[in-house]
Order: sequence, then C-alpha cells, then structure tokens
Amino acid sequence: MQRLAVIAKLKPDSEERAAKLIEEGPPFDPSEIGFQKHFVFLASDQVVFVFEGGNLNELVAKALKDPSSTGALRSWEQIIEGMPHVAREMYSWQDGAHLTASWD
Repeated sequence: MQRLAVIAKLKPDSEERAAKLIEEGPPFDPSEIGFQKHFVFLASDQVVFVFEGGNLNELVAKALKDPSSTGALRSWEQIIEGMPHVAREMYSWQDGAHLTASWD
C-alpha cells in the first residue's frame, strides 16, 4: 500500500471556491480507478489531496487521463498558484506498528 499527497498553493481569496470544488467530490470514481482511500485537506492558502492504493504512480496518471477529470482540472487550475508538489509517504504509525511505504 502506498500513500501520496499532492500539495497545491491556492491563489489569494480562493479558499471558498476550493471548498465548493471539494464538496462536488472527485471528478472520477476513486474505486473504479483503483484507489483504496482518498482524502482532501483544505487550509486558507493550500489544498492537499491524499491518495492511497497500490502502484500510485499508475493510478494517479489514470485519474488525470480520465475524460471526466478535464473540466475539474481546469477549475482547479484557475485557483491554484504555480505547480503542485508531490510528497511521498516516508513514515506512518498505526495501532502501535511502525510502517513505511515502499516506492520500489
């Protein structure tokens, strides 16, 4: 299982629009793409998309290429400043177990 976060800086005064886009849900069916879990975190100046599943590089590419994602991606492009950054999980803790993700 892998986890990946996509972190994007929001343009000034875009938090409300971002919240509305998040409320609409993802433009693709996460289970159909193959994700196990998907979360979105919103701060006043950033949005963080977290994906969990096997072989996330392929799953994220599949989600981005999904025809239903085109309109949503354009909506996000209007409120995101610069290029988003990708952060890979390096450490996690769960139920007392020390877990790490493998990206090999």
